[in-house]
Amino acid sequence: MIGPAPVLALLVGVFHAALYVLIRGTAGGQLPLLVIAAFLGAWAGDEVGTRLGLDLFRIGDFRLFAASLMAWVGIGVVAIVAILGPTRRPKVGP
Repeated sequence: MIGPAPVLALLVGVFHAALYVLIRGTAGGQLPLLVIAAFLGAWAGDEVGTRLGLDLFRIGDFRLFAASLMAWVGIGVVAIVAILGPTRRPKVGP
């Protein structure tokens, strides 16, 4: 049994992705990537927090602080890749 970690990671990921969009004002078409990266980061953060013993704030066995930190790392990776990635240029001419 995998436990409640994926469900809590999804909630944490969606919350932090929504907070990022609220702060930034737009997702720029990257909302699905932001949610996936935040979800995977939160799930990984819980596991890293378990292994390192980071127990600053917990919900049961779910390490919320480590999960939130890694969710923001995932969001940051998506934001950096979006900035450094290719851009669409408007088509010029007939």
